[in-house]
Amino acid sequence: MSYDYEYFRPTKPVETDKGLKAHSKRGEFVKNWWAERWIKALEQLVDAGRLRRGRSYARSGQVLSIEEKKDGLLATVQGSRATPYKVTIQLQPLTEMQWDAVIDTLAERAIFTAQLLAGEMPQAIEEAFATAGVSLFPAIRVDLVTTCTCPDPANPCKHAAATYYILGEQFDEDPFLLFRLRGRSQEQIIEALRARRSTGEPVQLAEAGVDYGPDATPTQLEETLAHFWDVGQGIAQFPTNIKPPLTPHPVLQRLGQPAFLDENLDQWLGPAYDAIMNAALKATFAETEEPATERT
Repeated sequence: MSYDYEYFRPTKPVETDKGLKAHSKRGEFVKNWWAERWIKALEQLVDAGRLRRGRSYARSGQVLSIEEKKDGLLATVQGSRATPYKVTIQLQPLTEMQWDAVIDTLAERAIFTAQLLAGEMPQAIEEAFATAGVSLFPAIRVDLVTTCTCPDPANPCKHAAATYYILGEQFDEDPFLLFRLRGRSQEQIIEALRARRSTGEPVQLAEAGVDYGPDATPTQLEETLAHFWDVGQGIAQFPTNIKPPLTPHPVLQRLGQPAFLDENLDQWLGPAYDAIMNAALKATFAETEEPATERT
């Protein structure tokens, strides 16, 4: 039973066979981890009773349509009246600065780019967003803005809650919808990742003393073998940009936790990687010291 707040009388929803009836009849509502994470985020933000009524609406096919708009989602939900209600859902988009921080963090791990290119949602992507100081899923109430044309003063109402669940199934099929609601498309994210993972600032070959002009000819291999390991001219002008990674121990993160090890890999090898990195930086940037006097 639903309740019509305008007339203050118990009513039943209008029956319809045209709605986006939920795939699941009982138990878990969605199948992929990112869609499950969406439902769990809702459970932390929305009243349990509202979600329960919304889940019932979703499974009975009361959500007639969901349409992606430039500023969010527009859904039509059949309630107790003949005319369906209109529900809008918006996720607070991340700012340009926040997205830049997220992309910088994602670029630290090649697996993210590979999985996103394959249309998959990386398992550890929440960690990358957290490192950037933001959340992919709604974490606080203001992250999720919902309206409904029904007379129910509560927000979210059961019509909006039903849309939340159907939206979870939409995320199952299209994980990048979640990114779009946060302000970036799949193409924008992948393009930004490729830019971050490129060589960065180009080497000025002319300044490095290398002639790659139109009249240059390839050097014969036998002429270069004797000096293969020698440092070429102009190496001093080779641009370098050394900075600590945004994600600690990125190599270990890329490798992942081995199945044969119960203890955390980072706890075992992290200190060794830190020591090696510090020694390498010290050896690279230490000023040349006068040779010590030989003791007799």
